[in-house]
Amino acid sequence: MAEKFVSERNLKFMLYEVFDVASLTDHPYYAEHTSETFDMILETALKIGRDMLKPALEEMDRNQPELVGDEVRVHPVVREFLKECGEGGWIPATAPEEHGGLQLPIIIGMIPRFVFMAANYSGSVYMLLCYGAAHLITSFGSEELIDTYVPRMFAGEWQGTMALTEPQAGSSLSDIATAAEPTDHGYYKIRGQKIFISASDHNAVDNVVHLMLAKIKGAPPGVKGISLFVVPKLRIEESGDLVPNDVNIAGIYHKLGYRGAPILQLSMGENDDCRGRLVGEPHKGLVYMFQMMNEARIEVGLGATAIASAAYYASLEYVRERPQGRKPGTKDPALPQVPIIEHADIKRMLLFQRAVVEGSLSILLQCSKYADLEIVSSGEDKKKYGMLLDLLTPVAKSYPSEMGVQSVSQGLQCLGGYGYCDEFPLEQYFRDSRIHPIHEGTTAIHGITLLGRNIPMKNGAGYRLFLDEVREAVAAAEKEPALAPQAASMAEAVEKLERVTDYLLGISEKVGTERFLADATLYLELFGIVCIAWQWLLQASAAQSALKDDSSEADVNFYEGKKATCRYFFAYELPKIEGLAKRLMNNDGLTVEMKEAYFDD
Repeated sequence: MAEKFVSERNLKFMLYEVFDVASLTDHPYYAEHTSETFDMILETALKIGRDMLKPALEEMDRNQPELVGDEVRVHPVVREFLKECGEGGWIPATAPEEHGGLQLPIIIGMIPRFVFMAANYSGSVYMLLCYGAAHLITSFGSEELIDTYVPRMFAGEWQGTMALTEPQAGSSLSDIATAAEPTDHGYYKIRGQKIFISASDHNAVDNVVHLMLAKIKGAPPGVKGISLFVVPKLRIEESGDLVPNDVNIAGIYHKLGYRGAPILQLSMGENDDCRGRLVGEPHKGLVYMFQMMNEARIEVGLGATAIASAAYYASLEYVRERPQGRKPGTKDPALPQVPIIEHADIKRMLLFQRAVVEGSLSILLQCSKYADLEIVSSGEDKKKYGMLLDLLTPVAKSYPSEMGVQSVSQGLQCLGGYGYCDEFPLEQYFRDSRIHPIHEGTTAIHGITLLGRNIPMKNGAGYRLFLDEVREAVAAAEKEPALAPQAASMAEAVEKLERVTDYLLGISEKVGTERFLADATLYLELFGIVCIAWQWLLQASAAQSALKDDSSEADVNFYEGKKATCRYFFAYELPKIEGLAKRLMNNDGLTVEMKEAYFDD
């Protein structure tokens, strides 16, 4: 198994040379931190990933969680890791100091998460869920809820979850049926079922705290009637004792991949004694939950990128060591075989993987930087960064998720038959990666969100800000002769995106909502490719600026590798928008008009 799963050199390049993370410490909110602190965080995260999480990767996959009686048993490393995360402050790393956090920049907080995910995706999700649920409580909950639950969640002693999905509703949250009945004692009685709830019961923690959506009796129909509740597995009595809260395991799912974390079906209120505490105001639950959902969507994109990163380095190690065949045109069979990395098609597959991994990481860090700038800004600037983050979240979730699967597949292809066998980790990475286009909103949902909501929102203000950001990158790249071809291609791609977008918005009222959104997934794909091209132009510009006459050989190779990967993306990936644009500007309603009966034999 390859030891390397991420590139420390690339992470530092992205942080300091592309996104200038050190400039965030000029703002009072982040002034306590330094670049030395950031470097130490990266080094420590790499050590934890290498020494604790990576060794358990294969074992957690082969010995997945088991439901024994009424307890889910997980790998022992989960408790060890959560303890480390609590003691080291990894869970509340980006939380404000007032809530016990380290108040790190969000872009810095992404780095250890990325490292942990690349080392062992299943192992990493426990801490991520703890933070997301705790952050929801600190954002919208009462002081009592914060004091009761958050310290132990940040300490890694109590697990946090997000409990949304139900058997009859799926992704259609307006159809959830879990009920909340008010009592005279300050709590609600909860009754219903939830499915596909990650880490929702296990023996690596002392309690599990569900952030659960439910409808109060008499609530308005649809999403306007959804409220948010804290529903613990064990509730705290007035005596301080923990007692069962009538939250029961109804089943455990056996999955294609991502096997080290349990996914359960829960049943609440079988004995009419499941108690939940309201978070915030009634009927605003979905608005609150969107905070955790959007954070989770970024985390899903990060996880997809991290797994693809581990797969890339595993395949890179293999192709450097595996001799096979000779270069085309070499006819003497007596000559020694060459490492397969010398074959052009292997280089193409490696370039594809690197382009996806480092391009995806870049858009995720871009979103994180926007989140940080939103925190430290005010007035119009604050609105600007909030709109950019909102606009790009569907892309930051979906492009890494969809392309991560393809990237891992190409890594597996590099190994040939060995890639298909469990002797090497590529087959596990392939299985682990497949969940990402599904959970936290399928790709189709994010396509509809981008085209149907985010683009036209506020008369297209966020969309126009995005175009300005891309054009600024083009203007900077145009000043470098070496990047002029890519700058010109980027400008053309932006114009094509504008034409497609204007066309779709122009016909939306004429053809109706269903036909307007029928190919929203394709629009998301086109938008995503343009976004990643923009990010590669930013990286290539930073690399070009860093090259000096006295640059070391290692630096020259790194920066030239960045520029070469940028050229690959513009030559191989960006042209794909031509076919997408042609399809999107047809809008003949083919899939809408297709009848169900036509699918019969």
